[in-house]
Formats: sequence, C-alpha cells, structure tokens
Amino acid sequence: MSKTSNRKQQSPAKKPEKKAKTQTRKMPSELKVIPLGGLGEIGKNMTALEYNNEILLIDCGLSFPDDDMFGIDKVIPDFDYLENTDKKIKGLIITHGHEDHIGAIPYLLKEFNIPVYGLQFPLGLISNKLKEHGLKGDLRIIEPGKTFRVGRSFNIEPLRITHSVPDAVCYNIKTPVGRVFHTGDFKIDYTPVDGNTIDFARLAEIGSEGVSLMLADSTNVVRNGYTKSEKVVGKTLESIFRSSNKRIIIATFSSNVQRIQKIIDIALLCKRKVAISGRSMVNVVELARELGYIKIPDRKLIDLNKAGNIPDKELVVITTGSQGEPMSALARMASSDHKAINIKKNDMVILSSTPVPGNELTVANVVNQLVEKGAEVIYSDIAETHVSGHACKEELKLMHSLIRPKYFMPAHGEFRHLQTHADLAAELGMPRENIFILKNGDCLELTQKGAKKIENVAQAEGIFVDGLGVGDVGNIVLRDRRLLSESGLIIVVTAIDKQARQIVSGPDIITRGFVYVRENEDLIDAACMKAEEIIELCLHKNVKDWNGIKTAVREGLKKYIYSKTGRSPIILPVFMEV
Repeated sequence: MSKTSNRKQQSPAKKPEKKAKTQTRKMPSELKVIPLGGLGEIGKNMTALEYNNEILLIDCGLSFPDDDMFGIDKVIPDFDYLENTDKKIKGLIITHGHEDHIGAIPYLLKEFNIPVYGLQFPLGLISNKLKEHGLKGDLRIIEPGKTFRVGRSFNIEPLRITHSVPDAVCYNIKTPVGRVFHTGDFKIDYTPVDGNTIDFARLAEIGSEGVSLMLADSTNVVRNGYTKSEKVVGKTLESIFRSSNKRIIIATFSSNVQRIQKIIDIALLCKRKVAISGRSMVNVVELARELGYIKIPDRKLIDLNKAGNIPDKELVVITTGSQGEPMSALARMASSDHKAINIKKNDMVILSSTPVPGNELTVANVVNQLVEKGAEVIYSDIAETHVSGHACKEELKLMHSLIRPKYFMPAHGEFRHLQTHADLAAELGMPRENIFILKNGDCLELTQKGAKKIENVAQAEGIFVDGLGVGDVGNIVLRDRRLLSESGLIIVVTAIDKQARQIVSGPDIITRGFVYVRENEDLIDAACMKAEEIIELCLHKNVKDWNGIKTAVREGLKKYIYSKTGRSPIILPVFMEV
C-alpha cells in the first residue's frame, strides 16, 4: 500500500479545540446616590452611596417636629430602603456633630451593626448618645488628610472644613465611576477661633484631579455676600462684658464649643466665674473639657447651685434655650421654674443665636417673659451676638470654582434653597442638564458617560419618635391628635340588652376638650337624647352588628353636634352588653 493510500485511510487530524472564554464578572457601571433625608427640609440629613452591592452612608441626623406633629419628640430618616435590600452597608461617615447629622445614629445602630467613621469630637458626642440608649458602637476615629477605605468601592479622604462646631470635615470620595465631593455643612472662615483653616490648596488639587459630582450645603445660599467670622461675635461679647456690672446669663447652642470657649475666655478676662446650665450644655462641656476642646481652670467653673453665692458682677451663666424650647433652662428661668436661677432686674440675658426658622414665636415669648421680669435682653437684632455656620453666596461660588465638578446636586436645605443653589451653579457656567435637584427617596445614577435622575426609588418619609415608640405613630394618629386639639372628644357610653333589643342604661356622655359641661348641660342632654334615638332605631331595625350601631351613632351625633356648635369633635361610642 502506498504512503498516499495509507495516509488516506488514517483518521483526519482533529482541529485544535477553541479555548473556553474566561467568564469575567461584569462590574456595574453606575454609582447610585440616594438621599434618605435632608432635601426639601432642614435637618434629618442622610445620604446613601451605592455601588456593586455596597452602601456607604453619609450622616444620619434627626429633625425636630413641626407644630402640627402633636406629641412627637423627634423625626428620623426612614431606614426601609436599607432594611429591604440585599446590599451590604459597609459603613457610616460623619461630617460633623450637629443633631441634624448624628441625632438618629442610635436608631440606625439598633438595626445595623456597622462601623461609624468620624473625627474625635463628633464621635465623642455619638458615644454619649449610644450610652443613653444602652448601646455599644464600632466608632473609628479618622484624621483630616489621611485616606481610608470603606468596603471595596469607596476610598475616602476627609478634609477639615470650618463650621460652628469642632472637627467638621468635607469628604473627597473616590469610586470606580468617578469622584464624589461632599462639602458637609460649612462656611469659609479665614480667621477661625481654633486656628484650623481650610486647606484651599488641596481643594484646588481635587478640582484639578477631576470631580464627577459635588453635593454642597445650601442652607445659606439665599443670602448674599459672606458669612462673618466667629471672631466678630467674640469682639461683640467682649465689649458687652466689659461695660456691664450685671449678672450675665448667655444662651447659645450647646454644640458651639468654640463660642463657649470664647465666652469662657472673655469671662476670665473680665474676672468672672462661670456656671453651666442645661443638661445638654453640661454634657457637651464635660466632653469638650475631657477631649481638650474647652479649657477652664477648675476654680473658675462653679456649681450652678452655688451661683447665688457669687456677686452679680463676678458671674456668667452659660445656658441652653437659645431657641426658646419650652423645657430648656432659659425658658424655665423666664417662667420662674428653674431650681437655681431666678431672673431679677439686675440681670443681663444675651441670646447668642438667631431663631431657627419656625422658632421665632417661641423665642419672642421667652424674650418677652425675660423683659417683663426686668432683665436687659440682648439678641442678634440688637448686636452681633451670633454668626451663621453656613456659607453665603460668595463662599459657595468659591467652593464651586475650586472643585469644578462635572455634575452638581444641591443638598441640605428646603426646596427654595436647592433651587437657588442650582441657579447659582448655572450662573457660574454649569450646563443646566448637569444640575440635579432631587427629593428624598430619589436616585441620581452616575456613570463615566453621564448622570440621570430616577424618582422614588426609596421610601423616605420621616419616622416619628414618640417617647419609646419609633414609627408607631403615623399620619392617622396625628390626624386624630389634631382633631382632639381642635374640637375635643365625646365618649358615648351605653349598656344594651341585645336579646331584648333595648337600652338598659344610658346613653351617658363624657367630654374632654369639647365644652365646659356645667355651662352647657342643655347641649349635653340634647346630645344624649339624640344618641338614644339613634340606638333605639337601630335596635328596632334588629341591627345586631355592634360596629353598625356605633357607626350610626358616630355619624348621626356628628351631624347633630356640628349643626348646634359648628364643631367636629371625635365621637367614640362605647357599648356594654348585659
């Protein structure tokens, strides 16, 4: 057999097999920015950054209740989105220690065991809060300028910023799809009391390196010019202290440690001793002394209960209550309910603050009470006893010019603040399509190619805290509380023999907050007769369902009461079967 024929009989050579393609995991292309609080409102600040099933949280604050939130103590963010997701929360970073940025952390840590990152002072405040709630937390101190990583997706550089509380930072956050810069709450103070100035050179470097998205404080964007330096307040207070021989009582925010230190410095300069009033003020001063943020010799800090032994011209009382809070130390002094301090004619009271929007009336009431008692009251309308901790327009312009983000999302403010800040960014040359105004619960998807807004991806209504209850009071309960406050309650009590289909006793009517019964006996008697008429009619029709009879009484009596009084009280029928 020839070689040729032999070659033909052989099996054809197999073609080399193709190598199987390596299965590479496709990384997500978008970073999701989801505000869970702080937009369209003042307070309750909380933002989630989400990438590749990892979530980084920025701040977790609370807000205080509006006037129509009867009985509510505080409002916290809704954690529903975080609870109902398979994504992993890798950590929480804190911009600063104000309540609207840290106040809800205990409630968050009851649900999620996550590390909390922040500078020393805000973590000290958080530690105190956790102790009050019987909790322990994984609190990790960070340092300005030193980068740290959270999860696989977030490389974070904290940078010191000036605000009205120590250890405030902004964050330069590197993610796989771009850099996010979060200003936190800030103002640009070239002469801060603590000497810790902003590193403008580093901010400019970050802008040159390229920032995909900036989130920026919008609280003071409606104000033109610049926010004044904290040193202005120091000069004003020193002038007041030097010219007065009266006992000085000064109210300010307990978190404004730098101002408290300035008040102490001026008091010592004027040969006065200092007493502290108010639980939150005492707690913060103790913490700040322990951490070295407040310095005062022990012999100059006296017990409030011994303040009466000090001559008026040698005493300064630093207290809470600058917002007129009903249970605050200053409000109790004004109403003569304070156990240690009674306001007298030879007192000078200084409000080193301005009213938070919505608090104007309560502050005015406290001021009127103080003046009525003969005290001299000085507040921001009279002298420069307060400066804001938030940036005005010119400072915001500088921040935009330094960071130069591709996309911008105004944060921290009511809608009018967000819109004004968006307009400001457009005036500085940013295309309108690159500016995104979100609501709580919306999502901004950021990719290397662009950004888009997606509405309503998360439940972000506020959760009401009432006493020990969290979330057990909703809009229906608040509606009932509102109705009770407006027109009161009527309880209709009746004993019924359902077998015999007849009333055994009653109806009797008990009222609360409706009318003064002794002066309106005819109305109450007529209402009882009306209720009896309705019940007997139902029994005559053989209505056996209790709820049906109750509804008939409620609706019939409601119409009758409204026709006689023009009021709509809550009507609660109570039936007893005999």
